Amino acid sequence: QVQLVESGGGLVQAGGSLRLSCAASGRTFRSYAMGWFRQAPGKEREFVAGISLSMSTTYYSDSVKGRFTISRDNGKNTVHLEMSSLKPEDTAVYYCAATKRVIPTSWPGDYDYWGQGTQVTVSS
Repeated sequence: QVQLVESGGGLVQAGGSLRLSCAASGRTFRSYAMGWFRQAPGKEREFVAGISLSMSTTYYSDSVKGRFTISRDNGKNTVHLEMSSLKPEDTAVYYCAATKRVIPTSWPGDYDYWGQGTQVTVSS
């Protein structure tokens, strides 16, 4: 079993940057592909970025491509999401998730474990 705890959210002005972190418990972290999702009020949870368990491949939604960067450190059981050029529409609760698949997918139902989420608010 994997427990995930996100941190790093907060309030930032448009154009600013934030770095989200996700700390995972358990010795099997490197066996999971990881993803970041977000959910804004009244909207469905959407895929933001993902990284394969080998760290060889990353995936991004079109809305964040070129602005966000996902990375993982299997030695420290962490995954990060570097967010830059933030926009008000990036405002949401951001969730870290783990899937037993080799590569991440954009479908929330494919993920086995979720963190509690961290709020990101971008002011205009």
